Amino acid sequence: MSNCIGLRAILTLACLGGLGFSTAVAQKPATPPAGGSRFVQPDPIDFNDNQGWTQIFDGKSLDKWDGPSEVWHVEDGAIVGVSSDAHPSGTTNLIWRGGEVGNFMLKVEMKLEGTGANGGIQYRSASVPPQLRQIPADRLAQMTSEQKERFQKNQELLQKHAKWNLTGYQGDFDYNNRYTGQLYEQDSSRGIIAWRGQVVEALANRKPRLLATLGTSDELKSFIKPGEWNQVEIIADGHTLTHIINGHVMAMLIDMDPKFYRANGLLAFEIEGGGDVKISHRNVWLKKLP
Repeated sequence: MSNCIGLRAILTLACLGGLGFSTAVAQKPATPPAGGSRFVQPDPIDFNDNQGWTQIFDGKSLDKWDGPSEVWHVEDGAIVGVSSDAHPSGTTNLIWRGGEVGNFMLKVEMKLEGTGANGGIQYRSASVPPQLRQIPADRLAQMTSEQKERFQKNQELLQKHAKWNLTGYQGDFDYNNRYTGQLYEQDSSRGIIAWRGQVVEALANRKPRLLATLGTSDELKSFIKPGEWNQVEIIADGHTLTHIINGHVMAMLIDMDPKFYRANGLLAFEIEGGGDVKISHRNVWLKKLP
C-alpha cells in the first residue's frame, strides 16, 4: 500500500475490516467514565442530518446546473432526466456549474424508472469531445436497417450534446442493478475499475488489483431498491474514492495511477438507456473536505 494514502483513508479502510490496518496511532490511554465503558458507539446513520453541508439544488430550478433542456427539467422538487425512443437523450450529462469538486462528500436521493434506465454521478470529471465510433464495413453490412438507424441517431446525439460530454469517475446506477454502486470511468480506456463489492487499488503500468471484498455483488444488490428512492453518497478524499448506497459501502478505489488519477473536476448527473427512461435526483447536498 502506498504511503501517499491519507490518515483518514487508512482509518476508513480499517473500519471495513479485512485489510490488516491498525488504528492505534499515538493514542493515549483514556480514563473510563465512572460507572460505564469508555467505548461509545457512534450515532446511527442519519441521511437527513445536513449540518455542515451545502444544498446545491434548490428544489425549484436548474440554477447553476447546465445540460440539454430537452432532457433535463425540475419536477416535484427533483432534477429529472428523460429519454424515450421517440426523443432519445443519448448519453449526456447535467453539469453543476457551482465550481469544481476535489475532496468532498456528496449525498443525493436517486430514483430510476424504466427497465432501460442507466445513469450515474460524474465527479472530478473534465469536458472532452465525444468519442465517435467507427464501424467496420463488414459489420455495418450485417446490421439491420433499424440497427443502422439507431447507431446513426446515437452518433448525432453525441455531436449535438458535445458541450456536456465528460470523462472521469462515475458512481454508476442502472435500473436492473447490474452495475449500481460500482466505480466506472466514463470515456476512458479503464472503464469499470472497482466492481460492486470490491476495494481496488490502481497503480501505474499494471492491472488494478483487488485489496479486499465488501460482500458479494448479490448481497449488496439486495440493499438497492429498483424503481424507488435510494440514498446515495460519494466520498472523494485524496486518492480514496468510496461509493455508499442506502448506508452500505458498495465499492472503493484507491487510485494511485498518475496517468488517470484526477484530484478535482466537474460534478454532474448522467442519463442514458433505451426505451422510456426517467431518472430523478432530489435532496442534493455537498460537503467540502480539507
